Amino acid sequence: MGGFVSFIFILMMLGGSIAASGVRIVNQSDEALVESLGKYTGKKLAPGLNFVFPFVERVVFKQTIRERVLDIPPQQCITRDNVSISVDAVVYWRIVDMEKAYYKVENLQSAMVNLVLTQVRAEMGKLELDETFTARSEINEILLRELDISTDPWGVKVTRVELRDIVPSKAVQDSMELQMAAERKKRAAILTSEGERESAVNSARGRAESAVLDAEARKKAAILDAEAQQKSIVLRAQALQQEQVLHAQATAQAMQIIAKTLATDPDARESLQYLLAQQYLDMGLKIGSSDSSKVMFMDPKSIPATLEGMRAIVGDGSTPPMG
Repeated sequence: MGGFVSFIFILMMLGGSIAASGVRIVNQSDEALVESLGKYTGKKLAPGLNFVFPFVERVVFKQTIRERVLDIPPQQCITRDNVSISVDAVVYWRIVDMEKAYYKVENLQSAMVNLVLTQVRAEMGKLELDETFTARSEINEILLRELDISTDPWGVKVTRVELRDIVPSKAVQDSMELQMAAERKKRAAILTSEGERESAVNSARGRAESAVLDAEARKKAAILDAEAQQKSIVLRAQALQQEQVLHAQATAQAMQIIAKTLATDPDARESLQYLLAQQYLDMGLKIGSSDSSKVMFMDPKSIPATLEGMRAIVGDGSTPPMG
């Protein structure tokens, strides 16, 4: 009786162990493929608690469907202009079809690494060295498109590709440094020459503007001087004209006074003759004292005749001539 109980106990223990071996727990964002007697029948374990038949079914592939990062190690590439460079990259990808990822390719991650390396070498070989630095975004887009197409049969979606470091060889780096130094010297020389040219142009422009301003100033000064001279001449002419008018008016008034005096006082003729003779002599003295006159000739014999003529001018013809 005790042996039978022991046998039952052993069977229960074995059944419990077998049943426990059929329990599978799948984490969130993971999936698992199950084969039945070595054949995949489409059974897939979802996240949570699952059960498989022991000795009949087994989990053959379990992976996450979250996005993952694939680190591509540095590799040597040859550019179109035969320059050796070292390139590494990083690829973001995720599994979208678990069956294809397991049954269409063996060792999915290794296959992807080799595919990325091949694509990177192919794209680097199409570009020259300078283009690899300036066209990095375009290269990333090309690699993303090509890798996404190539990995689609494997049930993989490539979401992003980034080239991290593009490092030329030491000899190429030294040559690039020399080239950059020469380029900087060239740019410095160009900037210096452009600065000198602009300075010369500005100096010439300044001299030209100064000459124009000076000429305009001289022109304005000449115009103002001519206008001043013209105004001065006009003012002098007007003053002379006014002087002559005043002198003529004074002479006319004097003649009127003399005429009235002669008309009222007949004895005033002798005084008038004396005044005319005195003015005649004073006129001779003024002419003799003028700066422009050097010698004045006067015939003493002509003085009485001159006085006689003056008497004739102021006389009325009834006065007898002087003897």
